[in-house]
Amino acid sequence: MPNRDYHQERREYQYSGLSREQLQASPFSQFTQWMDEAMQATVKDPTAMSVATVDANGQPHSRIVLLKEFNHNGFVFYTHYESDKGQQIIDNPKAALLFFWPELDRQIRIEGVLSKTSLTESETYFHTRPKDSQLAAYTSSQSHEVTSRLALEMAFAENAERFANSKVPHPTHWGGYRLTAHKFEFWQGRPNRLHDRFSYSLETEDSWHTARLSP
Repeated sequence: MPNRDYHQERREYQYSGLSREQLQASPFSQFTQWMDEAMQATVKDPTAMSVATVDANGQPHSRIVLLKEFNHNGFVFYTHYESDKGQQIIDNPKAALLFFWPELDRQIRIEGVLSKTSLTESETYFHTRPKDSQLAAYTSSQSHEVTSRLALEMAFAENAERFANSKVPHPTHWGGYRLTAHKFEFWQGRPNRLHDRFSYSLETEDSWHTARLSP
């Protein structure tokens, strides 16, 4: 059996710190600032985020998806509603997002509740995607067992031919989720593992409590 020891695998974090004076009053403004900096720093896939959900048995699950929109109303991603994650969200809509940008020694944790975007929002975004991506969403029964790769490719090819000269219809099983946030944490790596951590916790509709956390 494989046996590996990673105890000595480490590096130092070299970026400057994060002080309370540098924090924006709103976590959404702070997120905007850090996302803009990640994009300017050419972080690879800065909109990639882990989405953690919990099933009916209390088992956590996480996977990477892409953030497509955010504002004060929440953080939006798109997926298959009949997938494992879709069923978990039905069972328990509470979820957590995680952005990790090692190039900047930063991570952002966001906790909240998921709800579906409107059908109009989902349909509008679906038709902006590349046609092959539309076909993949139309073809895939995400998370369900498939007999073989060949069977999947054949189904994709059949749908590509079927819609060769027409729009791919928006499948009702595919659409968006919006996470309405009630907690944020911004983490900045520092030397000697004395990292900077600040949390924002929602107190009222427009009021956030900010706290420095011990690393």
